[in-house]
Amino acid sequence: MFSKIAIVGSGALGLYYGGRLARAGADVAFLARGDLAVLRARGIEVKAPDGDFTLPIVKAAAAPEEIGPVDLVVITLKATANDGLSRLLPPLLHAGTVVLNLQNGLGVDEAVAAVVGPERTVGGLCFVCVNRLAAGVAECTMTGHIVIGEFSGPARPRDREIAELFVRAGVKMSVSDNLAEERWRKLVWNVPFNGLSVAGGGIATDAILASPPMEAEVWALMREVQAAAAAHGFEISDEFVSYQVERTRPMGPYKPSTMLDYVAGKPLEVEPIWGEPLRRAKAKGVPVPRLESLYARLSEINRSLRG
Repeated sequence: MFSKIAIVGSGALGLYYGGRLARAGADVAFLARGDLAVLRARGIEVKAPDGDFTLPIVKAAAAPEEIGPVDLVVITLKATANDGLSRLLPPLLHAGTVVLNLQNGLGVDEAVAAVVGPERTVGGLCFVCVNRLAAGVAECTMTGHIVIGEFSGPARPRDREIAELFVRAGVKMSVSDNLAEERWRKLVWNVPFNGLSVAGGGIATDAILASPPMEAEVWALMREVQAAAAAHGFEISDEFVSYQVERTRPMGPYKPSTMLDYVAGKPLEVEPIWGEPLRRAKAKGVPVPRLESLYARLSEINRSLRG
């Protein structure tokens, strides 16, 4: 069903997942911007725990019109670029195209659905440690897995087909009947670790957990996310919350994606990861003072990055 694939965004996730799909034999085209010349000249390189590989020749395009309609669009752009979706996505669509959105936070699937329609939209959450080392080069230190689900309802057969496609490429993927719940669950990790890595001045996860006050803040933020999710009908267990901390300890000096954006002086995904969860918590009357404080701090930092 998915014979032609477009990767929209050639950063860490796009290179890693697109590279795996291409190596497995899929017809993959990468939509790239600043790194376009490098991808065309040298291809891509992926470093991973289960083996490094290089694809010296890949399809890379500067505009979606160069790619044309495909069967599966995989969005790996930062949510800060979502104002460009109305320009980037339509040329990639035909009547049966499915759009898989691998962005973080809340409200991101709504942004995609507003352009391509809810019936095309599938959301995905990547539990993985992967960074872009240089143009065309991605390093994965924990392969993890992806959870996907329909934006407009329970899982459909096409979701199983997408999962099988990624599994053949060496990526663990599962299918959920409740995408909204999965998005809240991902925030349990993203809210504290991405946020505190920036609020702390650009520090890795090991430094956060090495500081008793910062670790305490991690736990407090996780509990607030847990409470906000519960108010929306999504029960996140204490065991799941504890696991998010304990799985982070052996990662070592892992640099969350938002911290890398901060260090590079790029805009931060403040609204989907902190702003929208805060607004939804307050709409339900859930007190989240630490999230509110962190959102204010990150918003201030983001304004300074934007000049």
